[in-house]
Amino acid sequence: MNPEDLQRLVSVAMPYGRYKGRLIADLPGNYLNWFAREGFPPGEIGRLLALMQEIDHNGLSSLLTPLRRPGGGA
Repeated sequence: MNPEDLQRLVSVAMPYGRYKGRLIADLPGNYLNWFAREGFPPGEIGRLLALMQEIDHNGLSSLLTPLRRPGGGA
């Protein structure tokens, strides 16, 4: 994981499915857990979903809060 991945979680929207258009960081835990059980899609979206699932599962979602502010992040 690199810092750019964390910034992408709060800037990339889900491109398809039930939560199309919602930021990856805002996806509900049960949806992320479903992907963890069924398999993450290939490519960047799958990698970001897996990262967000890990963050959510470990209760670390608050780490993304500073990145949401205008001008936030590195």
